[in-house]
Amino acid sequence: MASFSPSPISLLGLLSFVFLHYITTTTSIRLVDIPQKPSFGSSAFREAPAFRNGDSCESPNANNIVHVTMTLDLNYIRGTMAAILSILQHSTCPENVAFHFLYTSFEPDIFSSLNATFPYLNFKVYRFKSNRVSNKISRSIRQALDQPLNYARIYLPDILPSSIDRIIYLDSDIIMVDDIAKLWGVDMGDKVVAAPEYCQANFTNYFNNVFWSSSLAGTFKGREPCYFNTGVMVVDLDKWREGKYTQKVEYWMGVHKRRRIYHLGSLPPFLLVFAGNIKGIDHRWNQHGLGGDNLEGKCRSLHPGPISLLHWSGKGKPWLRLDSRKPCNVDHLWAPYDLYRSSSRMFIEE
Repeated sequence: MASFSPSPISLLGLLSFVFLHYITTTTSIRLVDIPQKPSFGSSAFREAPAFRNGDSCESPNANNIVHVTMTLDLNYIRGTMAAILSILQHSTCPENVAFHFLYTSFEPDIFSSLNATFPYLNFKVYRFKSNRVSNKISRSIRQALDQPLNYARIYLPDILPSSIDRIIYLDSDIIMVDDIAKLWGVDMGDKVVAAPEYCQANFTNYFNNVFWSSSLAGTFKGREPCYFNTGVMVVDLDKWREGKYTQKVEYWMGVHKRRRIYHLGSLPPFLLVFAGNIKGIDHRWNQHGLGGDNLEGKCRSLHPGPISLLHWSGKGKPWLRLDSRKPCNVDHLWAPYDLYRSSSRMFIEE
């Protein structure tokens, strides 16, 4: 039987023990994670595998391409990379997925990272001009919700080529754990938008008393409005264009700018136009709220039921909580898709 005998404590080990003991018995120094300014050059992320179509897949053509659109932002690029990886990894026909990325300002690091991490990715980029919406945005409860890129989804039918008649819009803080072709194939009927609906949510909370006590509330007459999350949507671009829905959403943004009828960012005007008139799909396609609420971002558990897509909507983002060494349990479901290389820890004085 093998025996174990303790080895002498090295000088380095002893010094480490003394140093750590000092830290734990004083209030002037502590061990923390220091958030570094993100550096996203071409080597910031590990290269993803080349995902190829299965034997049952047809060669990519105009009739079988799944079109996905997302935004590119320096603060969320780590989430975007993880989302792309999850979509490709769980797709039966990954070569038949085309990505359309929107950006507001040219960031060379973002584009070099995207090309280096996914050298085989089928994608195009489109600039969204901030001045198209900046004068229509009103301050909300969280600064991140007020960024022009957060409103770009309203203008997708104008930005994307007219040859694309359907798109899946996804936020950057999602992980797909099912074949995206299933979401693409939902029957939308005559609806413009398809998304999971949450009719158990208190819909009145999305607007304030100024709205509900005025004639504006009459906009929901004849509808049974339910909350839906705009971070995961299938959109019929042709019907959107025909119905001039961009102008309808902009109208409510203008009303809000004059009268302050809600507190959130781009969600309420979507609800005013579409709530009660979308194609409701299975809740499995948006396990939302994993980032907590919009103020504190506290941990939340998974909702019961099957899951095809995880969504860290809310203030808390999994990459930030993991880096801070204070992750929520659900953040460990995001971690396997993280391609980012760097992290740091150091001692600082308080």
